[in-house]
Amino acid sequence: MGYLDEVRKEIDEIDEKLLPLIIRRMDAAKKVAAIKKEHNIPVLNSQREDEILKEMSEKGGEYSAAVKIAYSTFMDISRALQHEILGSGEALRKEITTGCSEKGAENPKVICQGTEGAYSAKAAELFFNNTPGYSRFFCQSFEEIFSSVASGEADFGVVPVENSTAGSVHENFDLIMKYRLFIAGAIDLPVCHCLCAAEGAEMDTINDVISHPQGLMQCKEFTEKHGFNTISAENTAFAAERVSQSGRTDIAAICSEEAAKKFGLKILQKNIQSVPHNTTRFLILSKKLIIPENADKISLIFSIPHVTGSLYRILGRFAICGLNLTKLESRPAKDSGFSYFFYLDFTGSVRDSETMNLLCALYDELPEFTFLGNFREITKKM
Repeated sequence: MGYLDEVRKEIDEIDEKLLPLIIRRMDAAKKVAAIKKEHNIPVLNSQREDEILKEMSEKGGEYSAAVKIAYSTFMDISRALQHEILGSGEALRKEITTGCSEKGAENPKVICQGTEGAYSAKAAELFFNNTPGYSRFFCQSFEEIFSSVASGEADFGVVPVENSTAGSVHENFDLIMKYRLFIAGAIDLPVCHCLCAAEGAEMDTINDVISHPQGLMQCKEFTEKHGFNTISAENTAFAAERVSQSGRTDIAAICSEEAAKKFGLKILQKNIQSVPHNTTRFLILSKKLIIPENADKISLIFSIPHVTGSLYRILGRFAICGLNLTKLESRPAKDSGFSYFFYLDFTGSVRDSETMNLLCALYDELPEFTFLGNFREITKKM
């Protein structure tokens, strides 16, 4: 261990020399910010950064990749400091400040997909149960939810976006990208699926099972074990309604207990999902930005330049601020070849100045950036 201790001592000595230089570099970045502010010069100068990175990478020899990463980080933190000094993202700051003082609508109208007995209806009921004058109504498709909220017909919309077993509901992430509505809240709802059929049906009489594609995916092991033929429906509650109206004893629905009760079906078997702690995440959508005091999660949409390492550098900015990323979803940008938008969730609050400064810096730097909201996520137990 003696030689290792010597090498570590050498590294410590190098670090002692590096630290004053890093501090000196950051002080120089402050001076640059003052000059840019005086002459109204943008913080980001991609051409200069690319030239420096290329030069330093070439000089780095066998450590060129490591040198490039180190200098990229220096540039990122220097720009972050400059953005803070310049007060970047003025329009976003104003929008967020307004959102922090907004209140929810009185007697809110909430739209869900499906019908009573659907999991979306249960999510809405749990989220708005303490809201005076709350009412809900239903539609056939997810896009109708987005369009109704965008038009003002509904104050809020409830949509599933992710399941712990089946993964993301890609259709709704595409609609989030399309409509860019604000997220006013989220709720994680335990989902316990039941196999339900009309009176007279038994397990051995069932051939066909109908449900929403997510429900079928979440119960795949069960349906495959019994050799059932699966049929897709628009919603689990719609599936229950179709079985109820069919008059058949050879078809069953995968749905909730509430849906079975509403449509007069008997439960052949409970908890048929593949994973015991099956949970679906629902978002509460709003046309108006509303940021509650206890908001603890932030959602964004952004695109990045087609440059090697650009996503890594963006995500690194969150790590530098000590922010925990909880969701990253990429979706193709329409009519843009192989360009992509990224949906990002992370824990944090815009009332924290460091988080606000990061958002405003990205707002100014990225080709496209949309702040979707800062909200509270509620988790319900089984």
